[in-house]
Amino acid sequence: MSILSSLGRIATEFNAARARYQTERAIRSLPIELQKDIGWPEASDAKTGTRYGIGTWAGAK
Repeated sequence: MSILSSLGRIATEFNAARARYQTERAIRSLPIELQKDIGWPEASDAKTGTRYGIGTWAGAK
């Protein structure tokens, strides 16, 4: 595997993780009632502030 293909793979993973983060951030900015309506899985955990998966893009498949 060449260095360029490795860099390309890492860049692709990073871009996908960034898009997921931005989507999650946009959904979390919605009122809790709307989050529940669209079925956001962590809407009930909003009181605890627990966040899973943010910033764990490296190595995630």
